[in-house]
Order: sequence, then structure tokens, then C-alpha cells
Amino acid sequence: MYKAEIVKVIEENRSVVIGSMNVEEEVERLKEEIKRLGIAQADGSYKVTFGVLFNDDRCANIFEALVGTLRAAKKRKFLTYDGELLLQGVHDNVEIILKPPLVTTS
Repeated sequence: MYKAEIVKVIEENRSVVIGSMNVEEEVERLKEEIKRLGIAQADGSYKVTFGVLFNDDRCANIFEALVGTLRAAKKRKFLTYDGELLLQGVHDNVEIILKPPLVTTS
């Protein structure tokens, strides 16, 4: 490998790591906002509708791409909702459920 190719590979890998950290931070912020706006359930989960999240001013300022952050959180199994892609207006009543934290036993 040439030096320029090695540097390119290092930069690409670094970007992936940095990008991953940003996604993780966004997901953590999303979890906090769902707890703030949602309704706590008996099992420790929280429910909020997409419309409530999407129309909240604070969420609008925090999340550049709310739908992308929701998909990332769903992929990581932190939350559930019906469908793949949520659209404003059409899916305002879709319930987003933040799963309860896993309890570890020792």
C-alpha cells in the first residue's frame, strides 16, 4: 500500500468512528426527550406519538434529522414503532415506545 492510500484508509475509519459516536449521542438525547414528552408506563417504558416529538420546539432544535435518529434507535432496539419511515402529518398518531431499561441480575 502506498502512504497516501494508508492515510485515506485511516481517515475513512476515523470518520466512521466519529460518525458512530454522534449517532450514539443523538440516540441518548432522543431517549431523554421521549422520557420528557412521553407517558411513563407500568413496565418502565415510555410512550409518545411521533407528532408530539416532531412538533416539539426543543426536539426541533436538537435533532437535525429526527426520523434518522428514530431509525437508529429502533435498529439498536431501544424503541419500537410501527412502520419503517415516519412522515409528518401522515404518521403523527404513531406511538413510539421507549423500551424499559434492561435489569441485570447478579
